[in-house]
Amino acid sequence: MRIALDQHGEVGTRTGRILLGEPGLEALGLVARAPRDDDARLERATEVADYDLLVSDDTEEPVVVVRTALAAGIDCVIFADGQGFDEEYGPRFASADRTLLIGANLASGIAPALASHETARGGEILEVGVAWTEPGSPLRRGEPIPFPDPVGARWARPSPTEPGYAAFVAPVLGPWAGAIARVTSASAGGVVTRIVGVADLAAHLEALALAAAALAIDAYAPGAHRPAWAAESYLAAALRAGLDVAAYSLETR
Repeated sequence: MRIALDQHGEVGTRTGRILLGEPGLEALGLVARAPRDDDARLERATEVADYDLLVSDDTEEPVVVVRTALAAGIDCVIFADGQGFDEEYGPRFASADRTLLIGANLASGIAPALASHETARGGEILEVGVAWTEPGSPLRRGEPIPFPDPVGARWARPSPTEPGYAAFVAPVLGPWAGAIARVTSASAGGVVTRIVGVADLAAHLEALALAAAALAIDAYAPGAHRPAWAAESYLAAALRAGLDVAAYSLETR
């Protein structure tokens, strides 16, 4: 795989380091940047059309990245949520037989992918909830969320999300971030609530979310998608790249 990386901050830098740890990577081209490391796979990307995929952590003008990939006829993965990009660019990428992955981040990528993974375990799904952190002053009341350490338990507020599950966001101070999924299901054995979560340095988690989408790109059909739409492949790529997941169950018979 040949990947062009459009990096704008620490998330992009860490994403590049994660991608360089992938054995199948043939080349990592840095857009508008000269490589500073001596890895033979690192190069300056002068023509993005020479690559299979364009990856970007740009949150200011992600539409420019999307249009660049579309014009070059290559796949694209963006960190930004890109509201409305599905409808506007999905058909155009599908017509070009290329894939656009939107929202490859902790909130829109890892959190719902954890939920999708758990709901696929079977049983009658009774309740699904996800939560994640974002920078900000901690709340003193709200929904209690049991993030793994070092984030720990936090208060969270409701957040708009796709139909099918409840979502909450917990503001935190400091360098740490986390995400969890809580799925309650029923079977012949009783009712089980399964909680899975991640916690790490915020920039590292966001970089894993972005890098995993790039590594799992072949799991998505042409058109525009969100990472959780192929949750198994996406999480497998994230785990291979170094994501650690904590899990526990509460059973009621």
